Amino acid sequence: MKLVEQIIAQAKKFNKRVVLPEGTEPRTLQAASIILREGIARLILLGDPGEIGEAARKLGVDITGAILVDPKTDSRREHYASIMLDMRRSKGLTEEEALKLLDDPLYFGTLMIKAGDADGEIAGAINSTGDVLRPAFQYVKTLPGVSVVSGAFMMFVNNPSFGHEGILVFADCAVMPDPDARQLAEIAVTTAKTATAIVGLEPRVAMLSFSTKGSAKHEMVDKVVTATRLAREMAPDLMIEGELQVDAALVEEVARLKAPGSDVAGKANVLVFPTLESGNIGYKLVQRLANAEAIGPVLQGMAAPINDLSRGCSVNDIVTMVAITANQAAAII
Repeated sequence: MKLVEQIIAQAKKFNKRVVLPEGTEPRTLQAASIILREGIARLILLGDPGEIGEAARKLGVDITGAILVDPKTDSRREHYASIMLDMRRSKGLTEEEALKLLDDPLYFGTLMIKAGDADGEIAGAINSTGDVLRPAFQYVKTLPGVSVVSGAFMMFVNNPSFGHEGILVFADCAVMPDPDARQLAEIAVTTAKTATAIVGLEPRVAMLSFSTKGSAKHEMVDKVVTATRLAREMAPDLMIEGELQVDAALVEEVARLKAPGSDVAGKANVLVFPTLESGNIGYKLVQRLANAEAIGPVLQGMAAPINDLSRGCSVNDIVTMVAITANQAAAII
């Protein structure tokens, strides 16, 4: 089963509620039709219901089963405004400003999640990353014990000898330029959870470096060694090893020489890069040179899943990201 098919099959088990703030956007509506027909998730489309219905009719798509919500007239506005005031009155937010913000579907969708009326959100087809994430950071915030949001990519490398039958998870490839040791440890633990939630694999986490088990000395190596120790303290049952060079992480013959006796070396399926620079370069090299399927970035570390789309996204991209969001929501207790 291909990676996307596996992700979608996993999502169908959970029947999660995913809110789509860009309710009249054509690709979003086409994706919604597929998602509803295949039973991937329950959908909430935000916008004027008449305009959403008319846009769907013009596209010739069936969105029967979607819940249509107008942020400007919904009866929950005052309740959501009270939540906003409780959280940000000290920042100077007024009731009038809160109600005005709720006219924006991106804020309304975030407050639906905060109030327990939705499980996750996907947006970004026509909105910038900053606009999508700002309300999320303000009102959903991060998981308890997590201070950093990071971005993971699901990689399918078409070679079952690597990772979990050719599936690997890379992080951080999207958010934190230069995490310190504690942040890197948090990224490792949250990425392991992402790997289990989205792909269903048992994570074996490699903390990557240009050194393997003391083969080089440098403060950059020290950061990875410290991060590995902290990650073990945060998640004692997690299979994690560091510091490892990438060949020692992925190739058993190399692992036997460089890190003998390790449960992770040579068998890693989660690769945690020491910086955003190395992670971003790494996933793009694998994607292009190995013709790998790369899905993401998936935002992780949030108290509820809110994922950002590229404005150049396809209909299939939206379908996949809704499935990913549903899987993430199911994993958050």
